[in-house]
Amino acid sequence: MKRRSSFIAAAFLLLISGLYAAENPYLNGEIVDVQEKAHTRVLYYIVDTPITRDDPYFEVSVQIKDKIYTGEHAPRHAADTLPEDWKPETDVRVRLQKHTMFLKRPNGQEMEFIITRHTTAPASSQAPQSAPPQK
Repeated sequence: MKRRSSFIAAAFLLLISGLYAAENPYLNGEIVDVQEKAHTRVLYYIVDTPITRDDPYFEVSVQIKDKIYTGEHAPRHAADTLPEDWKPETDVRVRLQKHTMFLKRPNGQEMEFIITRHTTAPASSQAPQSAPPQK
């Protein structure tokens, strides 16, 4: 009896894991904002004067359903840029992990962004108008 119940449990777990494997990892999102920024880093001090360097990064906000995820991407080279198609109100495919979001580029490759914050999207400003009651 014990052997049979463990077999049923194993079969159930195998069935459940198969359902998750068939799930599409990409979600549809819309770019809300794209900015190029820089982190200022202190390299060293000379007589109480900090010597700094700016490290550029890209900040992209993407709305998925009712959440807005904001992430940072530090380019490998100073000349690296984001795809020109990535502008506000542009649709994009997104894959979310715990602290990371991956945006699918137009060429099919992914670009990794570290999620810095996520917020609830504001309610739509265009609420449906109700018709006046008929007499």
